Amino acid sequence: MKRLASSLTARLPGLIASLQTRLSTVANVTTLARRARVLQSTAVLLVASAAAILAPTQAARADETAICYNCPPEWADWASQIAAIKQKTGIRVPYDDKNSGQAIAQMMAEAKSPVADVVYLGISSAFQAEDQGLLQPYAPAHIQDVPATLKDPKGEWFAIHSGTLGFFVNKDALEGKPVPRSWADLLKPEYKGMIGYLDPSSAFVGYAGAVAVNTALGGTLNDFSPAMNWFKALKANAPIVPKQTAYARVLSGEIPILLDYDFDAYRAKYKDHANVEFVIPREGTITVPYVMALTKGAPHEANGKKVLDFVLSDEGQALWAAAYLRPVRAVKLPPDVASKFLPASDYARVKPVDFNAMARAQRSFGEAYLTLMH
Repeated sequence: MKRLASSLTARLPGLIASLQTRLSTVANVTTLARRARVLQSTAVLLVASAAAILAPTQAARADETAICYNCPPEWADWASQIAAIKQKTGIRVPYDDKNSGQAIAQMMAEAKSPVADVVYLGISSAFQAEDQGLLQPYAPAHIQDVPATLKDPKGEWFAIHSGTLGFFVNKDALEGKPVPRSWADLLKPEYKGMIGYLDPSSAFVGYAGAVAVNTALGGTLNDFSPAMNWFKALKANAPIVPKQTAYARVLSGEIPILLDYDFDAYRAKYKDHANVEFVIPREGTITVPYVMALTKGAPHEANGKKVLDFVLSDEGQALWAAAYLRPVRAVKLPPDVASKFLPASDYARVKPVDFNAMARAQRSFGEAYLTLMH
């Protein structure tokens, strides 16, 4: 019926125009005019009917959508999570390749007419989004299982999983060079042109890498001089600095060494069967959570809430674990997943960090970094 209505609607203007042309050349004007008026009336009715038929379908399609900013399919296996959300709830979540900083900037630009329903952010970026008034409170199912330090007291955001920062290394792309084991190793000339990190002035994982190296080398969130000195020295090695996730570029060998999380490296090794290795640097590193939130003025708020319920559900948390992320709820990692992580002795080099202080320092660090590197 929809197809017929659309077809008739498309053809009627041409039929009417043809009849009007014939009116000027055929003698029986009265008969043709009457027919034209009948057809024109029919056209109006069919157009209205077609609109009535198609409108509910278009509305239903919109109602089945939830827009998530910063949900890239290649990052943290969002592709599997989004597929599961669709299968379980019927809600379509389009892929989105923004990073945390870009997501916040877009939400600020759209504040008077919001587009996003939910957003996924590194934890310090969540504090920024909250400060800008971009989020609204929501308590999803199982929120009581999230540790108090990993959720906002006002209910505006909550952690869903975490990752440990280190070196994601494509061993085939090293051209025979040894796998680097420390932050100091990355400064060696032999790795020139081989090291990548996401832009720390924009992407949260880039900033997390800066905090990791700074903490490992003795800095604090009030003193980034160790990290600044390290980035200044690294500049001589011509690092590659993308703004979005660079997972595929590591697998292709374009970026042999990427400052990234453990879950991406484990996924590459055990799911994509790439010859890669994850390294927790000798000097130390940090583990950081990622959070989700309902956006203020979400146009599909009910759908957004269902998405947030799912990512904290048993099924959603199990999917994060299967993607080698540490679930925020006390969900035990499946034995086949747990056995693929580096030993606990390597993770013992993880250093604590004050995430609120990390958030407060992010903007000033980003400005200082841009001044240093450009």
